[in-house]
Amino acid sequence: MTTLSPSPSSATSTDPLQLIDVDHVRFYVGNAKQAAFFYASAFGFEVAQIADLTTGSRDRAMYLLTQGNIRIILESSLTKDGPAARESAQYGDGVKDLALTVFDAEKTWKQAVKNGGVSAYEPKTWSDATGSVTFAGIQTYGRAQHTFVSRTGAYALPALKNGGMFMPGFKKVEHFGLNDYNRKNPCGLKYVDHAVGNVEEGKMNYWVKWYEEVLGFAMFKHFDDKDIGTEYSALMSKVMASGNHLIKMPINEPAAGKKKSQIQEYLDWHDNTAGVQHLALRTDDELTSITELRRRGVDFLSIPDTYYESVWKRVNAMLTQHGHTIVKEDHARVKDLGILVDADDEGYLLQLFTKPLQDRPTLFFEIICRRGSQSFGKGNFKALFECLEMEQEHRGNL
Repeated sequence: MTTLSPSPSSATSTDPLQLIDVDHVRFYVGNAKQAAFFYASAFGFEVAQIADLTTGSRDRAMYLLTQGNIRIILESSLTKDGPAARESAQYGDGVKDLALTVFDAEKTWKQAVKNGGVSAYEPKTWSDATGSVTFAGIQTYGRAQHTFVSRTGAYALPALKNGGMFMPGFKKVEHFGLNDYNRKNPCGLKYVDHAVGNVEEGKMNYWVKWYEEVLGFAMFKHFDDKDIGTEYSALMSKVMASGNHLIKMPINEPAAGKKKSQIQEYLDWHDNTAGVQHLALRTDDELTSITELRRRGVDFLSIPDTYYESVWKRVNAMLTQHGHTIVKEDHARVKDLGILVDADDEGYLLQLFTKPLQDRPTLFFEIICRRGSQSFGKGNFKALFECLEMEQEHRGNL
């Protein structure tokens, strides 16, 4: 999901489905306080605001984590029957909601429901003397949902990006030692580039049509099992994008293979329920970001040395063919850091994938840097899948 700031010309949009930004990504977790410490320590997020017992929230605890234009809400229940408690027990920690900033959340919700979407919850508004925030949700694949968010006054998106309050009921975190450390040792993560959903076999085209009809998205890229496969496993993928290409969401389904694909492994450990498999986080400097993340102890997939025997010839030939300069990053450092490289007619990209972020193999991050390319690393699919299969075999799930 690529995020950009709204242009001035769109400030009075009359299209209820026009999307402005990724407002936030909401995780349901078993213990938000401990999860916040993990994401701050491992990935350099600032623990910026909280809503919990100390702020009057009696049923849930929520932590706002920020870095660049990335906003993550970690939510856990304070009661045994709260939604986050139920879902974290059923699915493990993971993404519940990909929330999208719009001009009028209620109008967007009404249009999405009119287009065939199923309501997750009706519009709710929180306000005080300084401004207001309205949320309205629709259900998408499996456990996931989209919340439409509109903001006014002190809670408007520009204010939030500049350190303003997330919504009424939150307070700023005044004393958290890792915040100062992370400002001095940044990881350089800037945006949510895209969010990948895994759905059941045979359901990809259903959800492609859903995004087209309900939210007005269009197909941006399509990959089949010939593109994304190895001797043992494969998957199908279609990338959906909003009308202005602001929001990108690949949707994957398993394809037939000799052994179990990573998509099927995800479904097996996610109660046979579709959901968000990974978030791709954008950086402007892949080498610096990966260096810092590795220093912090983040576990990434191991890329074999043989990958680098052919990658530079393939990538630089593609770039030269289309009149682009060759990869500027130091080739030796790219190999030392285990980073994947790919190119297309628009330029190149660098990417690397973490191992699962919790015990169930159901959520990971991708760290991606784009030098013109707007694709998703098609040339790396085979190498990536082979690395994933090695990890699946270690887990006994191949």
